Amino acid sequence: MIFDVKKLATYPQMPGVYIMKDKAGKVLYVGKATNLKNRIKQYFQGKDTRPTIGLLTNQISSIETIVVTNNKEALILENTLIKKYLPKYNILLKDDKTYISIMISTQHKWPMLKLVRLKKQPKDKNLYFGPYTNAKAARNVKDLLLKLFPLRQCSDSEIANRTRPCILYDIKKCLAPCVEKCTKNQYDDLVDKTVKFLKGKDNSILKDFEKKMKKASNEQKFELANDYLNLIKEIKHIIQTQFVDILSTQNTDVLGLFRSGTFTMIVKLIFQEGRLTFSEHFSFSDILSDDAEIIESFILQNYITLKLVPKEIIVPFDLEHTNNLEDVLSEKANKKIKITYPIKGKKLDLVNLANENAKSLFKREKDLKSLHEKQLLELEEVLSLNNFPKVIECFDTSNMSGTNPVAAKIGFTFGEKDTKRTKLFKINPEILGDVPAMKDVLYRHFSKLPEKDFPDLLILDGAKAQLNAAIEVFNKLNIASVDIISLTKEKALHTKGLTKEKVFIPHKKDPIIIDPKSPMLFMLQKIRDEAHRVAISFHKKRREKSTIKTSLIDIPGIGPKKTKELLKHFKSLKNLQNAKKEDFDELKTISKSDIEKIFDFFKK
Repeated sequence: MIFDVKKLATYPQMPGVYIMKDKAGKVLYVGKATNLKNRIKQYFQGKDTRPTIGLLTNQISSIETIVVTNNKEALILENTLIKKYLPKYNILLKDDKTYISIMISTQHKWPMLKLVRLKKQPKDKNLYFGPYTNAKAARNVKDLLLKLFPLRQCSDSEIANRTRPCILYDIKKCLAPCVEKCTKNQYDDLVDKTVKFLKGKDNSILKDFEKKMKKASNEQKFELANDYLNLIKEIKHIIQTQFVDILSTQNTDVLGLFRSGTFTMIVKLIFQEGRLTFSEHFSFSDILSDDAEIIESFILQNYITLKLVPKEIIVPFDLEHTNNLEDVLSEKANKKIKITYPIKGKKLDLVNLANENAKSLFKREKDLKSLHEKQLLELEEVLSLNNFPKVIECFDTSNMSGTNPVAAKIGFTFGEKDTKRTKLFKINPEILGDVPAMKDVLYRHFSKLPEKDFPDLLILDGAKAQLNAAIEVFNKLNIASVDIISLTKEKALHTKGLTKEKVFIPHKKDPIIIDPKSPMLFMLQKIRDEAHRVAISFHKKRREKSTIKTSLIDIPGIGPKKTKELLKHFKSLKNLQNAKKEDFDELKTISKSDIEKIFDFFKK
């Protein structure tokens, strides 16, 4: 500790603001107090066990104070000085958060559902629902909506160029507006039902499935009845978590807070006309203030500059300066603003909901999966994908020296390698060239694959030719629900380091160049390079096996017939190499002289 505690006796016992600085004069923390002397002494009495207190007091060299006439002035001055000095241990809001929402693209002739990231409410005429602080919840809602209302899932460019329905039409997951298998009125009716469901105004769907479940049960179709039951449970769960409608008609914000160690998370639930319409979250590290002080500082920083301040702000703690905060906000908004600390009832339930959201978000921000999720959301946005790329598969071919051509498919789920999705392919040597080989492998694979096992995103190692090959295959198989991209280095070298990558996407002439430092690019490179590694590894094994087979035939007395018999008996070349002389006893066509020659071959 470098601060001289003897100076504590010199501070005034009046309201004001204190400014803590290090030995270089840099401001570490700004705080307010009704009694400056008593408040500053608390930092050095050892009673506060928060981790941040020790970090701060060990750096304090001096503490300046500014006396004011009342607590309201202290509140305003504290906020002004925080914005001026940007202290390390104060909360400081930054407008860099993005939020997941469900968009219905009503500006298109055939609207579709899409997950989008927003920093603020957009001004276009599309419909937006959310946002969701939990991206998984948003995807669950979208997946359920597509089960209930089979809107199109293909891109705008895809729907403009299709000449026949894709596979989703065959399995009744799309009305195929692309080729006018439905009328505009029929499709608009489906969109209208989707909107009503998202607004919580349509209970007929639930009642309809309950009738179908009862009918299936009476007809002893128990498996079908169980499917309806699971769907009903899914709908009820979404309704319970999606629609919070328990406030009066006034606009209200509800604040929640969660702290763990030196980390703090604040959630703001925004209610308009009594319905939860938006939410925001803010995370901070190494914050010195106690919980109530954090909320007070947040309220000032967040609402003092807003043009539209809600009539009521519901807070999770009893704030010392509630009246002063109300006065400051009311003066700025030119209307009466109320700050409420509930101890029971519906408003307390909402505070608990906000606190739970803050806790849940804290866990996700500390989770590796959340990091991947952010990268995947960025991938979806930058490349204008139709799907959230939860499941990504990548194909690569390998045919070094023009022999033993092979291909490999690898899979990643939520940004982590999924070994169950790895698949290796032998390619007919008569198929010449990487592009025809890729086309052959894709057709063989996807023609046998059920729709439920399709990836969200298909990555091809290559340039525009590989992309066009995949588009041609998907058109042939009527697949429109999988996003496709191809990825290649500028010089087509699989080298490590910061290199620019070209990403080709359908219906765009020029590639997208991604920032070499982008975490999203690292993920794409990781996936592509893993596919390349697996393909080359498989090719080497095939080539070695082929070389040894050829060499066995070249051994005097061991022709094609004996080579085939040897490999059939020992199952693999490794088993043959490790065999003992007595292991050859069952092979009547292999003489003792042959055995000696085989052993000599492996010794060499």
